[in-house]
Amino acid sequence: MACFPYLIVGSGYRSEYFVRIAMTHPDLFSCAVLCRSEEKAAHMRRLGAAAFTSEAEALAFHPQAAVIAVDRAQVASLAAHWTSLGVPVITETPVGASMEELQELWSLHQKGARIICCEQYIRHPLLQSGMAAVEKGLIGEPQSAYLSLVHDYHGASVLRHLLRTGGEGYTLQGLSSTTPVLESDSRYGALYSGEEKEQTRKILLIRYDSGKTAIYDFSPVQYRTYLYSRHLILRCSRGEWSDRLLLHAQADGSFGRTQLMPEIPQKYRCLDTQSLRELRKTWSAELFLDTLWDEYAIGTFLLDMKEYIEGGPEPYPLWEALEDARFWLLSENLKDSPVTAGAMPWSPSAS
Repeated sequence: MACFPYLIVGSGYRSEYFVRIAMTHPDLFSCAVLCRSEEKAAHMRRLGAAAFTSEAEALAFHPQAAVIAVDRAQVASLAAHWTSLGVPVITETPVGASMEELQELWSLHQKGARIICCEQYIRHPLLQSGMAAVEKGLIGEPQSAYLSLVHDYHGASVLRHLLRTGGEGYTLQGLSSTTPVLESDSRYGALYSGEEKEQTRKILLIRYDSGKTAIYDFSPVQYRTYLYSRHLILRCSRGEWSDRLLLHAQADGSFGRTQLMPEIPQKYRCLDTQSLRELRKTWSAELFLDTLWDEYAIGTFLLDMKEYIEGGPEPYPLWEALEDARFWLLSENLKDSPVTAGAMPWSPSAS
């Protein structure tokens, strides 16, 4: 497989994920980073990536795609800019930060711009294993879900794929509360100060046009903590998916329980590492989405992006990313009354 060269626009925390992927798999990927300052460029070079501070230098790298990994307020405008230069774009999430931006991105897409959003959570091997079991009909038809696993636009994506609601409309209502929570972990290591900080929890009730329902329940503290868990429950007509366990009816009329294990499909085994193999050997009762699995999931996305540029299918259709972002925008502005999310120009039913 030929090496896939991509440019990373931005030099923040998320940019380093894309750098590490290229450093781990130099036979598959190469990367360069466009930074705002020489100081940031020097940091990226220490990580092993080529780094530039001018657009001309970045274009001279001849990237096959540009990864837009900047503050979400700038994602849409930079996506538009790089596609205007003829470079296919992979955006970080969310793909846009206003309804106007989402509509403009769809308009660009309709004119031929190749804009893909890197929504990686449905690519986590444990979630893939569960969704494969649902696809095979092991627990019947999905009916309702409870998700306390990932935030906002990521949650919208996971729920849509769990319930298989596609682009159907929905009604949204919810509430939020802010309470003191003990912090125990961070991006940079464990916290032992015993300090409590205010954290906001958002709880949403979603009723889809098909009659399926979902409850979204999440606080950002759940991403990095030793004290609060993350959960997924999918109730179906013939059983239930609960975190890492499937409860299901069997062909002989008895009832079974199956433990979900993270598996790597053959297509993506080129991304396997010793660290991932050790992770697969480590049993945890919790539904835990490790950072290593994040990087693996993004790696699968980059492989599929290469195929897309060469004429293959979209790794994550833009309409889905636009729907994810719309869900977030609606949930951020909820009042006392429910909000109905009807068809948009990008809805599959509108095409």
